[in-house]
Amino acid sequence: MITVERSFLVGRPLDVLITYLEDFGHTEEWDPGTVRCVRIDEGPVGPGASWDNTSRFRGRTTRLVYRLASRGPQQLVFIGANKTVTATDVMRFESQSALATRLSYTASLRFKGLARFAEPFLRAEFEALADKVAQRLPAAAVGR
Repeated sequence: MITVERSFLVGRPLDVLITYLEDFGHTEEWDPGTVRCVRIDEGPVGPGASWDNTSRFRGRTTRLVYRLASRGPQQLVFIGANKTVTATDVMRFESQSALATRLSYTASLRFKGLARFAEPFLRAEFEALADKVAQRLPAAAVGR
Protein backbone atom coordinates (compact mmCIF):
# COMPACT_ATOMS: atom_id res chain seq x y z
CA MET A 1 0.00 0.00 0.00
CA ILE A 2 1.13 3.54 -0.77
CA THR A 3 0.23 6.24 1.75
CA VAL A 4 1.02 9.93 1.36
CA GLU A 5 0.13 12.69 3.79
CA ARG A 6 0.28 16.45 3.65
CA SER A 7 -0.76 19.08 6.19
CA PHE A 8 -1.30 22.70 5.21
CA LEU A 9 -3.19 25.84 6.11
CA VAL A 10 -6.24 26.92 4.10
CA GLY A 11 -7.61 30.45 4.41
CA ARG A 12 -11.22 29.34 4.94
CA PRO A 13 -13.26 28.74 8.11
CA LEU A 14 -13.53 25.07 9.09
CA ASP A 15 -17.25 24.66 8.24
CA VAL A 16 -16.86 26.39 4.86
CA LEU A 17 -13.85 24.23 3.96
CA ILE A 18 -15.60 20.99 4.94
CA THR A 19 -18.67 21.93 2.90
CA TYR A 20 -16.47 22.66 -0.12
CA LEU A 21 -14.44 19.44 0.13
CA GLU A 22 -17.33 17.08 0.93
CA ASP A 23 -18.51 17.61 -2.66
CA PHE A 24 -15.89 15.41 -4.32
CA GLY A 25 -16.83 16.93 -7.68
CA HIS A 26 -14.61 19.85 -6.71
CA THR A 27 -11.53 17.63 -7.13
CA GLU A 28 -11.36 18.93 -10.71
CA GLU A 29 -10.40 22.29 -9.19
CA TRP A 30 -7.69 21.15 -6.77
CA ASP A 31 -6.38 17.72 -7.81
CA PRO A 32 -4.05 18.02 -10.81
CA GLY A 33 -4.59 14.32 -11.63
CA THR A 34 -8.38 14.61 -11.89
CA VAL A 35 -9.66 15.12 -15.42
CA ARG A 36 -13.37 14.82 -14.60
CA CYS A 37 -15.45 14.09 -11.51
CA VAL A 38 -19.22 13.82 -11.76
CA ARG A 39 -21.83 12.99 -9.14
CA ILE A 40 -23.63 9.74 -10.06
CA ASP A 41 -26.46 9.81 -7.56
CA GLU A 42 -28.97 12.39 -6.41
CA GLY A 43 -29.94 14.19 -3.24
CA PRO A 44 -27.96 16.17 -0.74
CA VAL A 45 -24.24 15.50 -0.43
CA GLY A 46 -23.64 13.30 2.59
CA PRO A 47 -22.41 9.84 3.55
CA GLY A 48 -23.18 7.45 0.72
CA ALA A 49 -22.99 10.11 -2.03
CA SER A 50 -20.89 8.91 -4.96
CA TRP A 51 -18.90 10.29 -7.90
CA ASP A 52 -17.41 8.90 -11.10
CA ASN A 53 -13.82 10.19 -11.06
CA THR A 54 -11.59 10.11 -14.14
CA SER A 55 -7.90 10.69 -13.49
CA ARG A 56 -4.77 10.76 -15.59
CA PHE A 57 -1.63 9.20 -14.14
CA ARG A 58 1.55 8.34 -16.01
CA GLY A 59 -0.16 9.13 -19.31
CA ARG A 60 -3.04 6.73 -18.68
CA THR A 61 -6.63 7.50 -17.87
CA THR A 62 -8.39 5.56 -15.15
CA ARG A 63 -11.83 5.73 -13.57
CA LEU A 64 -12.77 5.11 -9.96
CA VAL A 65 -16.14 5.37 -8.27
CA TYR A 66 -15.68 7.39 -5.07
CA ARG A 67 -18.10 7.35 -2.17
CA LEU A 68 -18.27 9.66 0.81
CA ALA A 69 -17.84 6.98 3.47
CA SER A 70 -18.18 9.27 6.48
CA ARG A 71 -18.55 12.91 7.46
CA GLY A 72 -17.77 14.07 10.96
CA PRO A 73 -17.47 17.55 12.44
CA GLN A 74 -13.72 17.54 11.69
CA GLN A 75 -13.18 14.71 9.22
CA LEU A 76 -14.20 13.45 5.77
CA VAL A 77 -13.44 9.96 4.46
CA PHE A 78 -13.79 9.03 0.78
CA ILE A 79 -13.26 5.56 -0.68
CA GLY A 80 -12.71 5.04 -4.39
CA ALA A 81 -12.41 1.73 -6.18
CA ASN A 82 -12.04 -0.01 -9.51
CA LYS A 83 -10.64 -3.41 -10.57
CA THR A 84 -7.01 -2.54 -9.84
CA VAL A 85 -7.00 -0.18 -6.85
CA THR A 86 -8.86 0.96 -3.76
CA ALA A 87 -8.13 4.54 -2.73
CA THR A 88 -8.94 5.94 0.71
CA ASP A 89 -8.76 9.70 1.23
CA VAL A 90 -9.00 10.98 4.79
CA MET A 91 -9.26 14.72 5.40
CA ARG A 92 -8.90 15.98 8.97
CA PHE A 93 -9.68 19.59 9.84
CA GLU A 94 -8.50 21.74 12.72
CA SER A 95 -9.66 25.33 13.11
CA GLN A 96 -6.72 27.73 13.44
CA SER A 97 -8.73 30.96 13.59
CA ALA A 98 -12.07 32.34 12.44
CA LEU A 99 -10.65 32.50 8.91
CA ALA A 100 -8.17 29.61 8.64
CA THR A 101 -8.19 25.84 8.93
CA ARG A 102 -5.36 23.31 9.04
CA LEU A 103 -6.09 20.42 6.68
CA SER A 104 -4.30 17.11 7.13
CA TYR A 105 -4.87 15.04 4.01
CA THR A 106 -3.94 11.34 3.88
CA ALA A 107 -4.33 9.36 0.65
CA SER A 108 -3.81 5.60 0.68
CA LEU A 109 -3.80 3.37 -2.38
CA ARG A 110 -4.08 -0.40 -2.13
CA PHE A 111 -3.38 -2.05 -5.47
CA LYS A 112 -4.98 -5.36 -6.40
CA GLY A 113 -3.64 -8.33 -8.35
CA LEU A 114 -0.47 -7.87 -10.34
CA ALA A 115 -0.70 -4.09 -10.01
CA ARG A 116 0.45 -4.37 -6.40
CA PHE A 117 3.95 -5.27 -7.60
CA ALA A 118 4.28 -1.80 -9.14
CA GLU A 119 3.85 -0.02 -5.78
CA PRO A 120 7.57 0.53 -5.06
CA PHE A 121 7.99 2.18 -8.47
CA LEU A 122 4.97 4.47 -8.09
CA ARG A 123 5.57 5.87 -4.61
CA ALA A 124 7.74 8.82 -5.75
CA GLU A 125 5.14 9.86 -8.33
CA PHE A 126 2.35 9.79 -5.75
CA GLU A 127 4.51 11.86 -3.40
CA ALA A 128 4.97 14.44 -6.16
CA LEU A 129 1.23 14.45 -6.86
CA ALA A 130 0.54 15.02 -3.14
CA ASP A 131 2.87 18.03 -3.24
CA LYS A 132 0.88 19.47 -6.16
CA VAL A 133 -2.42 18.93 -4.31
CA ALA A 134 -0.99 20.75 -1.27
CA GLN A 135 -0.10 23.68 -3.55
CA ARG A 136 -3.39 23.85 -5.48
CA LEU A 137 -6.06 23.02 -2.90
CA PRO A 138 -5.66 26.11 -0.67
CA ALA A 139 -6.00 28.48 -3.63
CA ALA A 140 -8.95 26.55 -5.09
CA ALA A 141 -10.81 26.60 -1.76
CA VAL A 142 -10.19 30.32 -1.22
CA GLY A 143 -11.29 31.09 -4.76
CA ARG A 144 -14.70 29.62 -4.00
